[in-house]
Amino acid sequence: MILVGLVLAGLAAALHVYIFVLESLIWTGPRARRTFGLDARTAEITKPLAFNQGFYNLFLAIAIFIGIVAMAADAATVGATLVFVGTGSMVAAALVLVLSDGTKARAAAVQGVLPLLATVALAIGLAA
Repeated sequence: MILVGLVLAGLAAALHVYIFVLESLIWTGPRARRTFGLDARTAEITKPLAFNQGFYNLFLAIAIFIGIVAMAADAATVGATLVFVGTGSMVAAALVLVLSDGTKARAAAVQGVLPLLATVALAIGLAA
């Protein structure tokens, strides 16, 4: 179950790297505007906020990737801690998103289901 948790965590991290790209690198481009439902003017106005937010997603992904490497290097306590911090933060952010705007439930699910499953699988695997 530990391996399942780490694979799911890696997938969640990869998704958040993609979100980083959308928010920090191509926010005003057509793909990001379409993904987030923005017109060109709104995208330009919100670009500094999105840039910063994208880096939060990247840092969470990096924490998870480092945690996975630490787990593979037999540093289970450090590795699991990093994975749990990353996935737990992703789940918390998804909850904040859906609680602050119920119309964003789909986006919250996309953002939060993989890290939630990773957290549960890793916890079960470590408890066994």
